[in-house]
Amino acid sequence: MGVAGLVGHDSAAEAFRAALSSARLHHAWLMAGPPGIGKASLALQFARILLKAEDPASPAGRRVSAGTHADLLMIARGIDEKRGRQRTEIVADDIRPAGDFLRRTAAEGGWRVVVIDGADHMNRNAANALLKILEEPPPRALLLLTCDAPGRLLPTIRSRCRLLKLEPLSDVAMIQALRAHDVDDTAARAILGPARGSPARALQLLGASDASMAEAVDALLDGRRPDGGEYVFAEGVARGDNGFPAFFTLLCEGVSARARGAARDGRRDGEALRRVRQWDALNRIRSETERANLDKLQAVLSALTIMSET
Repeated sequence: MGVAGLVGHDSAAEAFRAALSSARLHHAWLMAGPPGIGKASLALQFARILLKAEDPASPAGRRVSAGTHADLLMIARGIDEKRGRQRTEIVADDIRPAGDFLRRTAAEGGWRVVVIDGADHMNRNAANALLKILEEPPPRALLLLTCDAPGRLLPTIRSRCRLLKLEPLSDVAMIQALRAHDVDDTAARAILGPARGSPARALQLLGASDASMAEAVDALLDGRRPDGGEYVFAEGVARGDNGFPAFFTLLCEGVSARARGAARDGRRDGEALRRVRQWDALNRIRSETERANLDKLQAVLSALTIMSET
């Protein structure tokens, strides 16, 4: 039996429940896996189990949902007030309050739980602050860390955590998860490939990509240009709420699929190599644009140029 209200990751949920029932619950758990597959949701469900808050309608459940439970501390990258966007790092000042929080008496007489979402974004000082907590964990205190890339964490942090490797959701679990967001099964099945087992990725794509974008991506893959002109199309992509990541995701997935198809068919016209080069260039443009907050319009125009090259 998995965690109530959570789709997928049943084996991880069973491992946690088994450790809890055996009275040998490790003081720190590291949940690692690809982005958007529900790591933070799983960590929060583990917290609900310990805090007797699995029923969201119960008083404790409502406090967890509202973020007001006195024995639960959530830590993630904060907002850079000067730039008005999420910081690229978790800093030491974000981590240090967790030490005092875990040492104090539980307000509701049970466990104290700290969830660090995106622990691989900690800078060196934050990692050292967490390491001090992990070296001398107080009783009835639990740390739950999520990360996309555990290799970015200090080895001394990884060695003090029980690792749970989480996999992308199966197609069946994806459809079930998307139903909870009022996505019909037909639309869900259409997005399964590009979503790659990530409900968050699927919702991003579904929210940003309509039929016109999908058709435009297919046209680019076939060597045709967007209807209405390249600049008009690029401007529409860049201005949309999730248009930029959706466009690059769909395009890179399409290029990758064409490369695999050419290689599988044994084509000798250089198609597979051309597609691989396109994929590399597109991913580089996307990464640089998102990391340095560059002009998205120019990035989309550059992508269109790459797709026009033979």
